Amino acid sequence: MVILDVTIINVAVPVVGRELGTSLTGIQWITDGYTLVFAGLLLTGGALGDRLGSRRVFCWGVAVFTLASLACALAQNPASLVVARLVEGAGAALIVPGSLALLQQAYPAPDARSRAFGLWGSMAGIAASAGPLLGGLLVTTLGWRWVFLINLPVGVACLALTLRCVAPSRRHAARSLDWPAQCAVAVMVALLTAALNEAGRRGWFDPAVLAMAGLSAVCAAAFVLREQLARMPVLPVRLLRSRAMGGGAAIGLLFNFAFYGMVFTASLDFQRQRGYSALETGVALLPAVVMTTFASALSGRLARRTGHRPLVVAGMLVAAAGLAGWAAAGPNPSYPLLVAPMMAAGFGTSFALTGSTSSVMTAAPTGYAGTASALFNTTRQIGSAAGVALGGTFLATAADYGTGLRLSMGIGALAYFTAVVLAWLCVPAQDAAKPSEA
Repeated sequence: MVILDVTIINVAVPVVGRELGTSLTGIQWITDGYTLVFAGLLLTGGALGDRLGSRRVFCWGVAVFTLASLACALAQNPASLVVARLVEGAGAALIVPGSLALLQQAYPAPDARSRAFGLWGSMAGIAASAGPLLGGLLVTTLGWRWVFLINLPVGVACLALTLRCVAPSRRHAARSLDWPAQCAVAVMVALLTAALNEAGRRGWFDPAVLAMAGLSAVCAAAFVLREQLARMPVLPVRLLRSRAMGGGAAIGLLFNFAFYGMVFTASLDFQRQRGYSALETGVALLPAVVMTTFASALSGRLARRTGHRPLVVAGMLVAAAGLAGWAAAGPNPSYPLLVAPMMAAGFGTSFALTGSTSSVMTAAPTGYAGTASALFNTTRQIGSAAGVALGGTFLATAADYGTGLRLSMGIGALAYFTAVVLAWLCVPAQDAAKPSEA
């Protein structure tokens, strides 16, 4: 539901804008406010889970997310909806790091953990790709408020099952939260995500975009300096020097950049150039959704025999071939010619997700599982924002729409190929022994 709420809102905001009488700026905040808070607080959510126990913080996140979703559904004006979306993003930032940490806790054996991560990746891929389709169905049948109301039964069931079935997590109460570093990284990620989002609308050299990017760089430098000086850093810099952790995080950034850029530009092409409705666009994206449904689970099962490195490399090669094929299909290809590229991108991305996730989580020392999960998902969110922003810029600035679309797909294919090289160098062939506590 956390990932679904990133994409499902896109087809609902035009209706929300009409019914609540909000401006374009208000619509942008309804869409982007959730993502900004979600991305900016992921590391804080991971650190809280490591310190206070992943199950406890996960349950807090589910409760906050569910109540905020109810507030979104009941909103009577744009301001209250924006505030509720911001709170919903904060709840999401507590949920995602804890989800991977709890899976790692529940499945200590490498083969079982790989299958669990594969199922986690399948759900994330389905949610990301199915958002436009489900959003279109709900908006056209029940109304936009049901985009948020569907979170309620899922949230209640998740909270009840977690409390009943998931064992309490170990706490590391001696770990300091290092609030200066937390604030620095939250502001850094929020500014960078905002700059990337705005670049797609304003252009890369707009003063506001440049100012946000510059301030983000300042916050990044302040974070690194603080982590080098802190007695108990929230993200020890030495962890990033680990090939498995740093490389896995970079791979996550690259494949999210390519995949979400593809989904965004394809959605615009289907609606603006081909005249599809929101529901028809969701149906047109189904080939990618179908492949994400089982690719991660298949990868998790195969990892026991092959190790993760061959699977990540193979997945990125398949996805790269798909986007390269789209770029080579011509300026205005018919829809049937696009089915195979979408299937390849969806399959390859999900097929590689399990291995890259396991690479990052296995490399995390004891007591840093939540932080490792937060790092991985933060880089993925940045990749998503960059892919959407760059895709939008290409479509807006190219000589014609078809050229911009093909250029975007070509850049996405290049990102996948770069991930292939990183996977070969950084992803362990088999799960390594657990590092000692830092």
